[in-house]
Amino acid sequence: MYIKTVNDIESSPLTAGNGASMQMLISPEIAPHFAMRKFTIKTGGSMPYHTNSVEHEQYVLKGSAKVIIDGKEKIAKAGDCIFIPAGIAHSYEVIGDENYEFLCLVPNKEDTIKMV
Repeated sequence: MYIKTVNDIESSPLTAGNGASMQMLISPEIAPHFAMRKFTIKTGGSMPYHTNSVEHEQYVLKGSAKVIIDGKEKIAKAGDCIFIPAGIAHSYEVIGDENYEFLCLVPNKEDTIKMV
């Protein structure tokens, strides 16, 4: 059994993002098929347009952001679900005065990230 409080899990800054960090909530060492991560992008922050070699399933916990997926722009907010297929370019830009926080589940496969 694995139960942890999110506040007890270390947060790592993302070098490619502006004001972005990630917590590995459930790692590949714990779960055999999927990893669960929590991303936080601070007010005024962003993550650049990029692709990943694995799909992303996301759930927005807090805040809102301009999300561009495959060239299409949408506003994502708390309570929204997002699916990003493998190989599709995407980016995030926080809007408003609240941090943007989301859960991101990915398959436990090698993930190649490319900036676009």
